[in-house]
Amino acid sequence: MKIGYARVSTKDQNLDIQLLALKHAGCRQIYHEKVSGVGRTRPEFQRMMQDVRKDDVLVIWRLDRLARSTKMLLEIVEQLTEKGASFKSLEEPWADTTSATGRLVMTFFAGMAEFERDLIRDRTDVGRKAALERGVKFGRPIKMTEEQLKLAKKLLRQGKSIHYVADTFGVHFTTLYRYFREAKI
Repeated sequence: MKIGYARVSTKDQNLDIQLLALKHAGCRQIYHEKVSGVGRTRPEFQRMMQDVRKDDVLVIWRLDRLARSTKMLLEIVEQLTEKGASFKSLEEPWADTTSATGRLVMTFFAGMAEFERDLIRDRTDVGRKAALERGVKFGRPIKMTEEQLKLAKKLLRQGKSIHYVADTFGVHFTTLYRYFREAKI
């Protein structure tokens, strides 16, 4: 069965063009919603993904109606493949896993996305190593100096409350607990 999915980002936008194209393509069931595609909270999309069965074909008008990134698109196509379903875009004929050529193109895109992730990871690692060599410190900024921590510990030994000591140094009391637990003093 052909299942359609249509989406627009705002309540002011109109679904008519997408719905007409999906009906013309032979979709027997069409899920539609007016919600941003950026987030993953798309109730109709989630319902559709649960309803998709083996041999179904998910038909969309354009790729940007389904996914906002290559990664998201590939994840959706993988979920469909695991269910034994296929995917087809009406406006991008190359995005069609019902044909051998379409599956090849999607495999190519999956490989390119993985390659891009590897490149990003490699560049990040190189950048991180260079920053360390320049003396850049990673992690949370230090809220208290060693001297302040020693004084805080002294105040606590004198019977001052952790909240009082934290307020004195302008930090949250959990910051003191963390520093003392990590034995920074």
